[in-house]
Amino acid sequence: MATSEHEIQKEILVALCRHKCNAYRINVGKVQTKDGRWFDTGAPQGHPDIYGTRWVDNQTFYIEVKSKTGKLRPDQIRFHEMLQSHNIIHGVARSVKDALMIVDGGLCGYGYD
Repeated sequence: MATSEHEIQKEILVALCRHKCNAYRINVGKVQTKDGRWFDTGAPQGHPDIYGTRWVDNQTFYIEVKSKTGKLRPDQIRFHEMLQSHNIIHGVARSVKDALMIVDGGLCGYGYD
């Protein structure tokens, strides 16, 4: 059975926190409350699933988590283009190994091609 994106995300968060990083999951989108009001998370559309900092140099990183067959949405690609234009560490991780490689290597745009 394939590992779900949610499970991969949880594994990456644990691994990054054990790897001398601060790492946080962010939810993007809107939900309707029980009383009919809309709640917006405030994060822009396409924001990667995880962001954090490396303790070694306080560099910020962003990780978009995808399953083995998961595909990027247009808004995620636009967010990548903004990060890329500023040379910010970010990439698509389909495993803990990918996430650690992105963060440790200071990679910019890994997995977006």
